[in-house]
Amino acid sequence: MRIKCPKCKGNAELAPDFTIVTCSQCNLEMSYGEYVKYVAHNDVTYSDILGDYAGSTEGQTAGTLDEWD
Repeated sequence: MRIKCPKCKGNAELAPDFTIVTCSQCNLEMSYGEYVKYVAHNDVTYSDILGDYAGSTEGQTAGTLDEWD
C-alpha cells in the first residue's frame, strides 16, 4: 500500500502486514508504529487524533519522540 513518506513527502510503501514502512526515494525504513508516532508528532493535522486515545491532555506538552513509548 502506498502512503506518504514523512521524511521526503514522496511515495512510501507500507507492508501488507502493516509492519514496516519503506521509501526508496530517501531510504527511509521504520516500523509502522514509529511511522504513526513520527507523523503525529510532526504534523499538527494528525496530532489531534492522539487526543481521542489519550483522554485529557490539558497541561501536557507533546514532548519528544524519545518520550513516546
